[in-house]
Amino acid sequence: MSLRILPAFLLLLFHALFAQSEHPLTGRHIAPVMSAAGAGWLDRSDREREEQPTKALDLIGIQPGMTVADVGAGTGYMTLRIARRAGPEGKVYANDIQPEMLEKLSENARRANLNNIETVLGSEGDAKLPAGKMDLVILVDVYHEFSRPQEMLQSIRRALKPDGRLVLMEYKKEDPTIPIRPDHKMSLNEIKIEVEAEGYKLDKVIDTLSRQHLVFFRKLTM
Repeated sequence: MSLRILPAFLLLLFHALFAQSEHPLTGRHIAPVMSAAGAGWLDRSDREREEQPTKALDLIGIQPGMTVADVGAGTGYMTLRIARRAGPEGKVYANDIQPEMLEKLSENARRANLNNIETVLGSEGDAKLPAGKMDLVILVDVYHEFSRPQEMLQSIRRALKPDGRLVLMEYKKEDPTIPIRPDHKMSLNEIKIEVEAEGYKLDKVIDTLSRQHLVFFRKLTM
C-alpha cells in the first residue's frame, strides 16, 4: 500500500471499527465515507447527465454575494460551481474531513482561478464553520455518510444565519431502479425525521431531478 493512500485507509478502518452504524431515530444504516482513493468518481465525466448538478444549483438559487458552505466537498466538483455563482463578492467554505480531498480541491480552485473559496478541515461531529455566517449550507450526497449525524447537524445549525437554509441532495431510496447501493440512498421520510429532530423545519422539497431528492430546511430559533 502506498503512503499516499495510507491516511484514507486508516480513516476507513476507524469508521469500520468505531463509527455509529445506525441512526437512532430511523434505524438507517450509515454508509462508509468515500476515501480520497475513490475521488475520481466525484469528477466523472457523466456526472452532469446522472445528477444534473447545473439544474440542482439553479433550483437552489445561489445569488451573487452569498456566503455558502459545501459540507463534504470532496474534490470540489460542486464547490467550484457554487463559487462561480456566488461571485467575487461572495464566499464559499469548502468543508471535508479528509486533508487529501481538500488538497485536491485547492488545486482545482487554483486552476479555475477562483479566489473566493476557503477550505475547512472538519471532524466527524463538527463542520468547524464560523458561527452565524452561512446564508446556505449544501450537503450533496454526503449526509448519509455522517458517522455522527446529530452532532453534525447541530454544528451546521450554529453556522447558519437566522434566516439561513440547509439543503440536502440525496439519492432517492424510494426508487429501486437507481443504480446506487441502498445505504447511499435516503427516503424523504428518513431525511425529515433525522434533520427536524436537530432544530430545523422542513421548508420545501423539489423532486424534479431524475435521481435525487432536493430537500430544503430552515433553522428553528431555540
